[in-house]
Amino acid sequence: MSFHDLPNVAVRAVDRPDRYKLGLSTGASHPPRILILYGSLRHQSYSRKLALEVERVLRCLGAQTRLFDPHDLPLLDSVGADHPKVRQLGDWSQWSEGQVWISPESHGAVTGVFKNQIDWLPQEAGRARSTQGRALAVMQVCGGAQSFNVVNALRLLGRWMHMIAIPSQVSVAKAWQEFDDDGRMKPSELYDRVVDVVEELIKFTLLLRGRNDYLINRYSERKEASLAMDLS
Repeated sequence: MSFHDLPNVAVRAVDRPDRYKLGLSTGASHPPRILILYGSLRHQSYSRKLALEVERVLRCLGAQTRLFDPHDLPLLDSVGADHPKVRQLGDWSQWSEGQVWISPESHGAVTGVFKNQIDWLPQEAGRARSTQGRALAVMQVCGGAQSFNVVNALRLLGRWMHMIAIPSQVSVAKAWQEFDDDGRMKPSELYDRVVDVVEELIKFTLLLRGRNDYLINRYSERKEASLAMDLS
């Protein structure tokens, strides 16, 4: 994707992150892999519109992306983990090296649609942990005045999923005013903030990837594994 697809971006101000700028002369050289999750099924979903805008920026900055569609994802535990949509979510999360979480605010909290996606991601010991050690960017869309309830809740969720949330975040107030009839985000300070967050996420993803196994290697689990070996 070229910057022609991002007419609101000042190309001369863009700094495309890469591992060499971060002093990483060794390690993986492929484009960073980013999974995007959003939390609404509405036809005019502003969290989806924001997710699509984020995806465009990510691709222009050199990332690979996957945008998960929460339609047809069953409620947690209503089906087995072998359901195709559940498997897709887990596989895509495992594939990712960083993630973007975007949810509307509903009654002061994340939506059930969004939370259901997180609840399906395995965290139990002995199962593939598809979020731990990954970089996380959080964003929310608001129907009215700006709020930070959702981004704060997403940070809490990310901590429970053993992810590393980047410092910057985005809360889009009066989201219905921020997108044009084609679903594209209008030029504004909020749009610039979105670009800031995406750029920062890529930098943190480059720093963390390839080090995830060490970062999440914990004493308590090594102790448990050692005791199990002694008993076997």
